[in-house]
Amino acid sequence: MPAEPIRFFHRYKRQIETEQIFGEGWMRFAYENPAGRFLVWALARRACFSQWFGWRMNRKSSAQRVIPFITQYNLDIEEFAKSPFDFKTFNDFFYRSLKPEARPINGDDRVVVFPADGRHLVFPDVDTADGYYVKGAKFSVAELLGDDALAKRFAGGAMVISRLCPVDYHRFHFPLAGTPGETRVINGWLYSVSPVALRRQVRYLVENKRALTLVETDVAGTVAMIEVGATNVGSIRQSFVPGRPVKKGEEKGLFAFGGSCVITLLARGKVTFDADLVTQSSRQVETYARMGDRMGAVR
Repeated sequence: MPAEPIRFFHRYKRQIETEQIFGEGWMRFAYENPAGRFLVWALARRACFSQWFGWRMNRKSSAQRVIPFITQYNLDIEEFAKSPFDFKTFNDFFYRSLKPEARPINGDDRVVVFPADGRHLVFPDVDTADGYYVKGAKFSVAELLGDDALAKRFAGGAMVISRLCPVDYHRFHFPLAGTPGETRVINGWLYSVSPVALRRQVRYLVENKRALTLVETDVAGTVAMIEVGATNVGSIRQSFVPGRPVKKGEEKGLFAFGGSCVITLLARGKVTFDADLVTQSSRQVETYARMGDRMGAVR
């Protein structure tokens, strides 16, 4: 039986597309085959495995992978802040900067923008959602945040899951202007956040290592941003200064090599998501959109 394809809604083309999954053969073996799942449990979910892979992507010889990767996934080099031939390692290319004009930020103060390029799911009320990647498959806000008291502040709130593929721009940004606090690391495993894995077990998002930052905003109160580690993510690097006010769309940090995920939480009644996102998400279909574009507005 052929493997079920992963489909998503492309917001700009207004059509359903099939995802070209990086390393699909290995990913399906690892998460859809009993022997593969044992290897994940025994090795791939552990930090040492991702550290080894990250070391390989930081070697000078890894730069030889850059041009073939760009060609295979048809990346737009006109967006890059520097020439594809100037990257010293594959990781240097992977968390590349883009030209500012490549990701314009919606300027309306009350508009909430996507924190990252990727495939997004939105849930206006996390408590009443049918499921995330499949119906009935959920996790609690308390499990995500690792803090019962903090979770109560987001009860009935809104959640955005932004999943980044290896082909995506891998820096993440603030969805609203505000003042970020210190980042708290929540230790965990490093399972894949590929759709192949998440459609089998969405709880990987709360079992993986996570970085949590609270951002105090004037228009939406407290916003929680959670960066989720994953297999072969070399590291999650924060580039902001805690306590210093930030503009909407300002860079928050970056992921080294690997597919990754950013989860954004807003308190109950603070945001109205755009209708196209809500419609697709209610069907457990992700929507592709780029960082800086509108995902909703503060009420």
